[in-house]
This record gives sequence, structure tokens and C-alpha cells, in this order.
Amino acid sequence: MTKFSDLKLDPKVLSAVADAGYETPTPIQAGAIPPALEGKDVLGIAQTGTGKTASFTLPMLTLLRRGRARARMPRSLVLCPTRELAAQVAENFDLYAKNTKLTRALLIGGVSFGEQDKLIDKGVDVLIATPGRLLDHFERGKLILTDVKVMVVDEADRMLDMGFIPDIERIFQLTPFTRQTLFFSATMAPEIERITNTFLHAPVRIEVARQATTSENITQKLVEITPARRDQTAKAKRELLRALINAEGETCTNAIVFCNRKVDVDIVAKSLQKYGFDAAPIHGDLDQSQRMRTLDSFRDGSLKVLVASDVAARGLDIPAVSHVFNYDLPMHAEDYVHRIGRTGRAGRKGTAISIAVPQDEKFLSQIESLVKMEIPRAEIPEGFELSEGAQQPARKRDDDKGGRSRGGRGRDRDRGERGGRDRKRETSQAEAVTEAQAEAPQKAEAKPAEPEQRVEAKPEPKQEDDNKSRRSRGGRNRRERDNDVVGMGDHVPDFLTVSFRPSKTEEPAEDSAES
Repeated sequence: MTKFSDLKLDPKVLSAVADAGYETPTPIQAGAIPPALEGKDVLGIAQTGTGKTASFTLPMLTLLRRGRARARMPRSLVLCPTRELAAQVAENFDLYAKNTKLTRALLIGGVSFGEQDKLIDKGVDVLIATPGRLLDHFERGKLILTDVKVMVVDEADRMLDMGFIPDIERIFQLTPFTRQTLFFSATMAPEIERITNTFLHAPVRIEVARQATTSENITQKLVEITPARRDQTAKAKRELLRALINAEGETCTNAIVFCNRKVDVDIVAKSLQKYGFDAAPIHGDLDQSQRMRTLDSFRDGSLKVLVASDVAARGLDIPAVSHVFNYDLPMHAEDYVHRIGRTGRAGRKGTAISIAVPQDEKFLSQIESLVKMEIPRAEIPEGFELSEGAQQPARKRDDDKGGRSRGGRGRDRDRGERGGRDRKRETSQAEAVTEAQAEAPQKAEAKPAEPEQRVEAKPEPKQEDDNKSRRSRGGRNRRERDNDVVGMGDHVPDFLTVSFRPSKTEEPAEDSAES
């Protein structure tokens, strides 16, 4: 069996590892450390909780034992998706580098730039950062990345989920082409594979477990519930969550409750506190100092229930978590693997219980397809009953009350209004025809010399219509003169249609006499 002493690590690093109580490396450590010490790029694929942090921290400390950092020019770089994971990597660095003189700096949000600038100005061997804060320092002119010899990307698939891939690509381009890259991920999405093909040079691939598998140390359960009303789903789930925690009894020494939304994290935490549970929330909108205090309380056992968003689903090294509860099934199947991976760590047994409602059918199908197993169904705790508020029957729809729905009445009313308008229009048209017929004899008896008077008796049209009328009459007159067409229409007496223009066969004298 391989031991740490067989891996050619620096003696000072080995001493720190022994002081921490470790003798035998995990499979990912045994596979990744030798090629990393040889200066090769490494692509490590392993599920959460397998010791990936030490698999890049230990060889990096050994490679950096010679040399000295210059101001604003770190010698190595570790990128992490969340503040908590970055802080945890910094703690591991402090643990394993305690016998060396290597220095490190932690660049995360929620901390003032001033303190971080002071560390960078002194020069650090290891720079541990989240992508956003690292680029903030670079754009302020406080960082030069041309001396980076080793670059580590931790939890790359989480970087993808959080939208950090463009930042990662930019950071790769800011570092030297000759750098050594150690790339770790729990899953290999197509986008992650594209990045590795672009920026890694003939990497040694270390895959210690099938992608997206769950630990055999974890007992998985799924409890399904169907609330009477959809708007009472959240209330029913909170009641069931409390019953599940109580049903586990003393075996539930501590637990992490995962919610999909930050607002639900706060609501569930307050609900648990109201019913006597020792619970506290943690999510990305909380102040960094508050997040760290909550995590420290959970680690030292003074806090029993941690209600969290997916910010706590990855990388948090809390080995003694007995239970994980999925208040919401995750929308991304990979997150299920990471969530339940918070329990059953370091060879311990763990329990993961998920709550599902009918609306979660799609998410559940994706999860079971990914892990290639059906999550065992469990019964609702004995004696559990929903409260009266959560049992209220569904409201009746409006169309069940009056026979016709609101939309039907509206359509009938619209048809009635349209029918009324149509009848009014037909009546007005009929009246107009009657008036026209009554006026027709009067027009027929009118004298020839009075056409302009009839025009004047009509209502005056708008100016625009009048202009169009004149243009239209002018055009007709020109066409009539060109074609020798005379007359004013069929409705005028016949004698008005007689042409007064001389024909070509008549004599000029007669033409003159007639004119």
C-alpha cells in the first residue's frame, strides 16, 4: 500500500502531513501527486470528499521550495469558485506549510482591498483567490501574473455552473504559456472538456471514481408528499422537514439542509428556530464575516443545523456531518451528488434524505438518470399529519360556480356589443338609403342652371377631402377633354348630356354662329 513517504514529497511537507495524522493517501492523491511532482499537467476527476485539496497542495509546496516571490508577482495561483472553498484551501496550505517559509495570500470578496494589497505588495508564493476578486486586483494594476509557475483550478464544474468560465479563460491567457496546470473537477461537462483541450498540455488524466457517482457510505432516501393545495407546498414541506429531523432522533448529531433559493434558506432557518431547532442560514447574500462565523460554529459543534444554498454544496471540509436533507431537489442533477457528498466523508457513514413533491418529477428523473440508480422511497414518519392550514382543499375555479367562466361571459358580452353595433350600422344605412330616395325626385326636377347651388347646399367636407376632390375633378376633366367624353352622369337629364362642341364636318361659319 502506498504511503505519503513513498511520494517524494519535501521532508518538511511530510512532517506536517504526519503531524496532521495522515499516513496513507487517498486514491486521487496517490494518482495525482507523482505526475504533478514531475512537472506534468494533471486532469483530476473525482467526486467530492476524496481529498482533492491535498492532491494539489502537497506537490505545489514541494515544487515551490526553491525560489523567492517578488512584489505583486505570485509564483503560483489557486482558483476556487466560492469564498468558503478558497478559505478552506488557505487553511490546508497553512496546515501543510507550517514548517516552510512559503507565504500565501487569500483574495476573496467581502474583505477590504487594503489588507489584501499589503500582502500582495510584499510578494507571496501562493495566491488563493476567487476569479472575480483576482481580476479586480489585476485591473487595478496590483497584480502581475507573468511569473506564475503552477496554476490550479479547483471544482471546475462549479465554476461552469456559476458562470466563471469566461473569467477562467481570461486568467489562463494572462499567465505564462509554460506554466504547469493542475485541473480538478467532479464531472466533465462538454464545456469543461473544451477548456482542458485548449489550455492543458498533454495532461495526465486521473479518474478515481465513475463520474457523478454517489458514495456507498451514504444511505439515500426519498420521501414524497402531495399537498392538497399548490400554494401550501412550502408549508407542508417545512412541516415534513421538522418531522424527518425528529424521526432521526439521536443519530442526527448535525445536519445540512439544502434549499434552491436564498429566500427559502432564510424562511426555513427561521421556521426551524421557531420550533426549537438550533439552526442558522448561510448563503451568498450574507456578509462574509457572518458566513464564516456560522461555518465555524457548525464545525465546532455549537450549531446543529446549517440551512444552506448550494454555496455550501462543494468543497467544505466538515467530515462529521451525519445527515443531509434536501428540502428542495436541486434543479441541476450534478448538484445532488455534491450535496449528499457533504456526509459520509472520510470513511464515515452518512444519511441523505430528500423531499419531493409532484412538481419535482422532472428533476428526480434527471438525478436518477445521472447516478444510474433509483433513489429508495421511504415512508412518511409515523404519526405525522399536516396542520389544518396545509390540509385545506383546493379552491374551486370560477367556472365551477356559475356554469360559465368569466372568460365565457366576457365573450358573450363582446358578441352582444358587436351585434348591437352591427344593428345600429344597418339601421343608419337604411335611413341613409331612404333619405337618398326621397331626395332623388327633387334632384331630377332641378333646373340646369343650378348645379352649383346643389353643391353649396351639401355639408362642407374637410380641407383635405376638398383638395382631393378638386384634384380628382381636374383629372377627370382633362381625361374628358382628351377623349371627347361629355356628360355629368346617368342621374342628370338627357339634355344636359348633349355636346355643344362642334364636330369636324361643320363649317367654320356655322360654328361661329352657334358659338
